[in-house]
Amino acid sequence: MSIQDIFISGGGLLLALMSLVQIAPVKVYPWSWLARAIGRAINAEVIKKLDAHITMDDRRTADGHRARILHFNNELLRDIGHTQEEFFEVLAEIDAYEEYCREHPEYPNNRAVLAIENIREVYKERLKKRDFLQVSSAARRDEE
Repeated sequence: MSIQDIFISGGGLLLALMSLVQIAPVKVYPWSWLARAIGRAINAEVIKKLDAHITMDDRRTADGHRARILHFNNELLRDIGHTQEEFFEVLAEIDAYEEYCREHPEYPNNRAVLAIENIREVYKERLKKRDFLQVSSAARRDEE
C-alpha cells in the first residue's frame, strides 16, 4: 500500500467522520470551526487593523470626556456658575470616563483625578446650599 492510498483512504474517512459529527446532535461542529479558522486566517490583517481603529476611537472618546471634565472644572475654579442640569451632564461624563479608565488600566488617568474630586465636592456644596445657577424665566420662555 502506497502513501497515496493511505492518505486517500484516511482523508476519506476523516471527511466522513467530520460530516457525521457536524450532522449529529452533538455540540461539536467541525465544519463551522474549520470555516471560522480559515476566515480568521484570511482576514487576520483586516481584523488587526479594525481592532486598532476601535481602540483608537475608544481612546479618543475617553480623551473627549476628560477634556469636558477639565473644562468644567476650570469654569468652577473661575467662579462661573452652573445649573444643576449642567452638573448632571458633567457627572455623566465622569461616569463614562471612569468606566473607561477601569476597563483600560493602561490609560493615563492622573490628569483628571483632582478635577473630578473638585467637581464632586462643589456639587455636594451646591446641593446642600441649594444655590445652583438658576435658569431665568426669560430663558425658559424662549425654550418653550
